[in-house]
Amino acid sequence: MEAPSSRVPSFGQSEINWDKLDKTKFYGLGAGIFTGVTVALYPVSVIKTRLQVASKDTIERNAFSVVRGILKTDGIQGLYRGFGTVVTGAIPARIIFLTALEATKEAAFRMVEPFKLSEPTQAAIANGIAGMTASLFSQAVFVPIDVVSQKLMVQGYSGHARYNGGLDVARKIIKADGMRGLYRGFGLSVMTYSPSSAVWWASYGSSQRIVWSFLGQGTNLEKAPPSQLTIVSVQAVGGIIAGATASCVTTPLDTIKTRLQVMGHEKRPSTMQVVKTLIADDGWKGLYRGLGPRFFSMSAWGTSMILAYEYLKRLCAKDA
Repeated sequence: MEAPSSRVPSFGQSEINWDKLDKTKFYGLGAGIFTGVTVALYPVSVIKTRLQVASKDTIERNAFSVVRGILKTDGIQGLYRGFGTVVTGAIPARIIFLTALEATKEAAFRMVEPFKLSEPTQAAIANGIAGMTASLFSQAVFVPIDVVSQKLMVQGYSGHARYNGGLDVARKIIKADGMRGLYRGFGLSVMTYSPSSAVWWASYGSSQRIVWSFLGQGTNLEKAPPSQLTIVSVQAVGGIIAGATASCVTTPLDTIKTRLQVMGHEKRPSTMQVVKTLIADDGWKGLYRGLGPRFFSMSAWGTSMILAYEYLKRLCAKDA
């Protein structure tokens, strides 16, 4: 029999450990579920990206004017520019991310267990380590997809070039800069997404534990399990808190990264030049361009993704 210390705590009896999942079913169903969530929330990413790259003279200075401009010039399909590229690259990136996340989380829980920390603290540390590690592994796939999709999102907007699809973008980037062009902003992506992922998962893990403690649920397996509605509600609250926390912490880096990635080949500003331009145009609040859509995006994405993810885990749990 497996020793209790080798298991990840299932607080509130609501978590399903990695070793209890049917991996084949998990990856197959996961591709479909996460693609559906991406379809629903992708337009928010387009709006955020346009706000972040807008020049000082651009008329569209808020989310509503961006939406009006897109619908006027391109219709609904304008809100899905770059979607095909994102979906194609997101599947392998998510497989890498989720595998690294769950494997690392299990190891991290075992690592912190001897310190006898409180449940929220254990969850924050283990989930934070797992989130950062998973993000580091997935960036190798995600960054080129991010570069290509963002160029498609802003094509023809605020002086940016137009393209004939994702392959055309990739071909022109490689012609101008070689393969390294597809990894423009890689360092900032790692600096943005890895801490963001760490903060998100740490906040999610610890906030769940705190909410469960308020509800009187613990790790006592003899206690009656909570209802599915209660489990989903607690996970949703955790997702909202995590998204709000992560967006406030990492928006400045995300704004700088996005600007670097969409700049044309003929103008190659440094990170400091981008920062100076943002501050010159809007003051320090320029670093928080797109905070509203990013706040909504991370909260909505995070909550939707975590509910889909936890639901997926329940679907793929092996029979005891």
